[in-house]
Amino acid sequence: MFLLLTLHLLVGIVIVATGDRFGRRAFLVAAVAPLATVAWALGHADAVLEGRPVVEDATWVEALGLGLDLRLDAFGLAMTALVSGIGFLVCVYAYGYFSHPKPGTARLAGLMVMFAGAMLGVVWADHLLALFVAWELTSVTSYLLIGNDDRNPRARAAALQAILVTGAGGLVMLIGFIVIGQHAGTYRISELLADPPTGGAVAGGLVCVLVGAFTKSAQAPFGSWLPGAMVAPTPISAYLHSATMVKAGVYLVARLSPVFAAVAPWRGLVLVVGAVTMIIGGLRALRQTDLKLLLAYGTISQLGFLMLLFGTGEYRIAQAGVALLLAHGAFKAALFMVVGIVDHEVGTRDVRELHGFGPGWRPTVAVGVIGAASMAGLPPLFGFIAKEKALDGYVEHGAFTGSGAVLAVIVIGSVLTFAYSTRFVLGLLGRLGADHAERRSPTAHPPAAVFVGPAVALTVFTVAAGLAPVIVDRLVRSATVALQPGVTPSTVQLWAGFNTAFVLSLVVITVGVTLAVVGRPVARFQRRASQAIRWIPSAEQGFLFCLRGTLQGSKRVTAVVQNGSLPIYLAVILVVATVAPLIPATTVFPSLPRLVDTPIQIPLAIVVVVAAVAASVIRRRIAAALLLGAVGYGMAGLFIVQGAPDLALTQLVIETLATVLFVLVLRFLPARWADRSPAVALPIRLGVSALTGVTVFVLALVSAGARSSVDRPNISQEMIERAAPDAKGNNVVNVILVDFRGLDTLGEITVLLVAAAGAVTLARTGRRRASTPTPDPTRAPDREVSA
Repeated sequence: MFLLLTLHLLVGIVIVATGDRFGRRAFLVAAVAPLATVAWALGHADAVLEGRPVVEDATWVEALGLGLDLRLDAFGLAMTALVSGIGFLVCVYAYGYFSHPKPGTARLAGLMVMFAGAMLGVVWADHLLALFVAWELTSVTSYLLIGNDDRNPRARAAALQAILVTGAGGLVMLIGFIVIGQHAGTYRISELLADPPTGGAVAGGLVCVLVGAFTKSAQAPFGSWLPGAMVAPTPISAYLHSATMVKAGVYLVARLSPVFAAVAPWRGLVLVVGAVTMIIGGLRALRQTDLKLLLAYGTISQLGFLMLLFGTGEYRIAQAGVALLLAHGAFKAALFMVVGIVDHEVGTRDVRELHGFGPGWRPTVAVGVIGAASMAGLPPLFGFIAKEKALDGYVEHGAFTGSGAVLAVIVIGSVLTFAYSTRFVLGLLGRLGADHAERRSPTAHPPAAVFVGPAVALTVFTVAAGLAPVIVDRLVRSATVALQPGVTPSTVQLWAGFNTAFVLSLVVITVGVTLAVVGRPVARFQRRASQAIRWIPSAEQGFLFCLRGTLQGSKRVTAVVQNGSLPIYLAVILVVATVAPLIPATTVFPSLPRLVDTPIQIPLAIVVVVAAVAASVIRRRIAAALLLGAVGYGMAGLFIVQGAPDLALTQLVIETLATVLFVLVLRFLPARWADRSPAVALPIRLGVSALTGVTVFVLALVSAGARSSVDRPNISQEMIERAAPDAKGNNVVNVILVDFRGLDTLGEITVLLVAAAGAVTLARTGRRRASTPTPDPTRAPDREVSA
């Protein structure tokens, strides 16, 4: 598996590095990596489907328990079939799509194969942190894919929106991973699922994980980035938004639901978000006149459907989710390809400008009609089987709270799916929009076989899996067992008998056909549906509101903390530097130690405090420097009292040198501080100073108290024992300075030498200026005497 991930990376780098030399042939080169992955997966399929996963691991940082752990089980095999199988077909399709490549086309191929490698990393990762790294790599590569046409402002804006939404969700998800991993005592996903952690912190971590999954899978209210990403070329949309990137969040929910669905608020949150997404996505799909946007909103609706299936934790419903995962990848990729063919040959995707096509278009139209029928859930197609299993799962096994309401949502969402699938077919056939006289003439050139071939292959799979479900039965059942070991899934079949699920399917199909046959009610229904959600802010509006609010807030904050004032900069730095360590330190605050060991400490402490306060209020510069020196001398006295004369001697020498340097420099400045109004008000300065003092005090106590709680040999005792035999010295302090920490001492000496050289240079410069006579401006210059 590591070899295959490396292959994706190397192929991508080679294609990107060679620029446009390959042209559209770059996609054929890129197809090597997913094809090799498919071949490898087929070679291991029997063992994986029998319950013997492929496992590979490599230690990364052993001391921290970090490793690159990969694991391929049956559910991972199903996802690999989507990522690499459809990836290979999309590469072939892109070869026909980019018949007239533009600059940057080859770069798309390289980025796409690197994205495929990152997506495989998400699917195969058996370590939470490794999964997060691959997760973020999919965000970065998708950003580059969507914004590949960097001269197009719409592409740049869509790419930025996608990475802001998914990247922010990924960071929130990382917090959840860390919380869950720390409480579980392991970051290995297989071990975590075998012995899941519990507690309130874990519940909070799960919510963070769901935020990441929702942003990646375009769930409400984070789905605004997906329609915007349709600005990318159709091969990219067909790959990212049918089989790979948008399925990452669904994959994560499917992995974790079996053990965490019973933990509040996992199941309720997933079902509510999935239900809202399914309905809103379906309603918004009905409003679209762009076929590609129709499929985009339809994808959002179907992703909500998948969340409803995988988020329950019930294996019979999850089995329907596995079937729908495969069916959706097949028919949605084929439909995106059909839209790309139409746009490429006709020059438009607008249903108001399309018309019937000639005989050469029959394979393309057939693919579009069959794909839409599978999306609508018509028999005998794979989509019908998946929807039937979903309805049967909720009817027979939906024993949790709210299952009836979710079932109603699925039925309503299925009717909406049938409605926008019908709209897609009618638009493709030219039955919508303007009068025939205003439409373009049917002169579109039929697509080449290599162009339409990948879509035909996906359609053949959709029909074959529907007519002969045995093709996918073993994979679906094994994937369900991989999610929930020990269960016994039912057989995948086209006809499961005359039951409640079948009656509900008939209701959906009957209502859908009625709406499709009677044209005016369909249009009226679409208008009413559009009006019903017009008052609801769209995800795009929500994103723009949040973005504008963030920018305005940042401007206001920047106007305060980045206004060009050095005192304000220093105040901000000090506040952050003191508050950041103070917050965790207060959670382990020890008991207060004895304040006074000997009476002599009291006058020495008074000298230190009085000198420090006086240095902050006195008006003369040199006097303030001398008072600072007095603080240092007082500290030296405290060191002597504590029995550390060598440390006190060091303090005296350093303090004397620092005081001399201060005096040498300050004598060239005005004797008093300038009388100016400060940039920072006095209360703020006092607050920052007090906060700094409190932080130093707390950290000193916490650090001293933490020594006894460290479960390791006493470092001080070890240095005492090793001073004589290792360094041949009896003075432990000297040994530490010149041997154990000799490099630190060398660095400190270097700093002192540089500071001394600077001070001496300033003093000499000032002395030369003082000895140079000042010219008299009232004296006339001497005239030159000519020879």
